Amino acid sequence: MAKQGKLRKAVADKVDRDQRYAPREALDLAKAVATAKFDETIEIHLRLGVDPRHADQQVRGVVALPHGTGRTVRVLVFAEGEAAREAEAAGADHVGGGELADKIREGWLDFDSVVATQGMMRVVGRLGPVLGPRGLMPSPKAGTVVADDDVGNVIREIKAGRLEFRVDKTANLHIPIGKKSFDTPLLLENMAAAVDAVVRAKPSGAKGIYVRNVVIASTMGPGIKLDLPATLSMAG
Repeated sequence: MAKQGKLRKAVADKVDRDQRYAPREALDLAKAVATAKFDETIEIHLRLGVDPRHADQQVRGVVALPHGTGRTVRVLVFAEGEAAREAEAAGADHVGGGELADKIREGWLDFDSVVATQGMMRVVGRLGPVLGPRGLMPSPKAGTVVADDDVGNVIREIKAGRLEFRVDKTANLHIPIGKKSFDTPLLLENMAAAVDAVVRAKPSGAKGIYVRNVVIASTMGPGIKLDLPATLSMAG
């Protein structure tokens, strides 16, 4: 334990807690201090100037990371007929209807994303108490309630790196932007896409400073503060 404590301290000491780093420098540093034996995820964390208790200050959106997240996403699709066949062809991990809903109500949650065709929302609607708190409930705003002829495109986008984000009750956003093994330029492009999506998702009720603080960190690494103007300039 003492050896592990010294290692963690040595890693943390590489990060100046009072400094705000330029995005590329911060990513290089995050990779350098990601010393776990597995391929750590790099995440961007944004503190927003909103009050999530108010409906007009909710922040929710979708970002398509150009280089994906580096992880396999298990997609469950509620569809029937030709849409179900299209979902299977597009690589969905689970496709079905009422039988899947029954399994979910019984506690089965072996999936990461849920898509539903518009006609299947009559089945999915009853799963709100289970899927909602886990951020898995399909919704038109998140692009996960789709027309029958669009289900394949949405599945392929999710598999390729499309993510849904939503502000938590403490006004923070947490978005994975790749793995430690990614080259820094790829992480930088994913970060730019994430920042741009958050800026575009600014709600009508937001007042004052919208993005107040941005930090990146690997799964086991320390937080690294980003220079706010340089980070926001990444938004398209």
